[in-house]
Amino acid sequence: MRERLASLFASLLVLVVLSACTPAPPGASGSKLVYGLTLAPSGIDPHVDVSSELGIPLTSVYDTLVFRDPQGGFLPMLAQSWDISEDGTIYTFHLREGIRFHDGTPFDAAAVKATLDRIADPETKSRKAVLLLGPYRESRALDEHTIQVVLSEPFAPFLDSLSQVYLAPASPAALEQWGSEYQFHQVGTGPYMMKEYVPKDHLTLVRNPDYVGLPGIYGREGPAEVSEIEFRFLVEPAVRLLALEAGDADVVGEIPPQDAPRVEADADLNLVPVAIPGLPLVGFLNTRRVPTDEPAVRQALLLGSDRRSLVENVFGPYSPVAEGVLSHNHGDFAPESAEAYARYDPTEAARLLDEAGWVRDPSSEMRYRDGQPLRVEAYVMGWGLVPEVSQLLQAQWRDLGVDLVINEVTFTAALAAVGENEHNLIFWSEPGTDGDLLRSFFHSENVGLRNWSNFASPEMDALLERAGRESDPEARRELYGRVQAMIAEEALVLPVRDYVNLNGVRDRVNGLTFDSRGWFPLLHDVTIAPAGR
Repeated sequence: MRERLASLFASLLVLVVLSACTPAPPGASGSKLVYGLTLAPSGIDPHVDVSSELGIPLTSVYDTLVFRDPQGGFLPMLAQSWDISEDGTIYTFHLREGIRFHDGTPFDAAAVKATLDRIADPETKSRKAVLLLGPYRESRALDEHTIQVVLSEPFAPFLDSLSQVYLAPASPAALEQWGSEYQFHQVGTGPYMMKEYVPKDHLTLVRNPDYVGLPGIYGREGPAEVSEIEFRFLVEPAVRLLALEAGDADVVGEIPPQDAPRVEADADLNLVPVAIPGLPLVGFLNTRRVPTDEPAVRQALLLGSDRRSLVENVFGPYSPVAEGVLSHNHGDFAPESAEAYARYDPTEAARLLDEAGWVRDPSSEMRYRDGQPLRVEAYVMGWGLVPEVSQLLQAQWRDLGVDLVINEVTFTAALAAVGENEHNLIFWSEPGTDGDLLRSFFHSENVGLRNWSNFASPEMDALLERAGRESDPEARRELYGRVQAMIAEEALVLPVRDYVNLNGVRDRVNGLTFDSRGWFPLLHDVTIAPAGR
């Protein structure tokens, strides 16, 4: 298994290039690509909604101001250059000229301002983009192709934020025309245009014939090769694999690990594992609901969890065991915090629970205190094999005398449960290349929003805020290391596995690459060989 993992992660897997053995011949550009999506989000407006799944198609609809390369640097995209004031609060972007949105509206400073102002407007009810925007104060169009973005305080992750589709410039004409219905009529400047969106069924993009290409981003300039891309929502894992094998889909993400050997054995398919940097699959432990409000209980649950066994049984050899609140391949991962999660010690876990007054009832073998059972309520969504993880964890904790109650719910119902403080445990994973990702999950201002452990600490807040203002990468890394140490000490999360997206790709697909976050495909350079080649 170690050799296999070493092979999977040798190149960090933040940029994966798939080249089929047979090159695509000239003239294949009229082809159609079918891309299977694994989740049907409740909404796909990047400025409003939070799902990572929406970025898979929309990365092809929009260009961003800057582009994050695999080494962590930033390249010009819609902004051809930029300046940052000495105090880190004013960013001046010099925009490319001659770029137009898909509806013919010129891309200019006014369009960037309209997009950022829309995200910042409370009426938009942005759930993710507004967090990426940080301490945004205003934008000033200095001239047609120069925009100044003013922050109320330094915000080191700002360029990383601007490299994400959630802050991508949209046509101001389309925003005004469609308002709350914009998700069905999105207009960017990217290599593909939205043709049709039918929720829970499909999303179709067509090639932007006027795309000029942006130097350094794609392998070639000009319009994309493939003329049409249909994204189909293939929610059921069994359906995904069958669609791939039958040729009804060309690319499918999140192949179940148990099916990966089947893909590897098929001469017409390639298995492309992509490690996703960011928040690994973790279970947030609620510090404001009995019994996980007690640090001793949270520590006992961690010690009583055989995480290696969980990962091996559910994910096989394709994922490393998570050792913290950031993945191993994240630039700000703190190896020293991993020691806090290394132990599996059910004997010590039992001792902690005994000392906290949670003792076994000889008649049931479950633990009680003052007549109340030691019961943990988990709200479990259906993605990412989380139900299977929960079931194995349930068995492990039952041996400890803990009753893990599994409530299988939708994403919307899970958020409602969190809002009502009904959960003890909820699982989540999120891609991200900047350590500021931790702010949305552990700053006290996000309690009741995305801080699902409901932990509030002035010290934690101060560290996160300092890191967000710090421009020196090494100093930021040290601050985020201290944040990770606090999270481990307080036992706020149960790490499970570093997220690896197993993509199944038909052999006739050439030139598929993924962005630095590992999750979003860059489809401009893709070609498809004709059937039978």
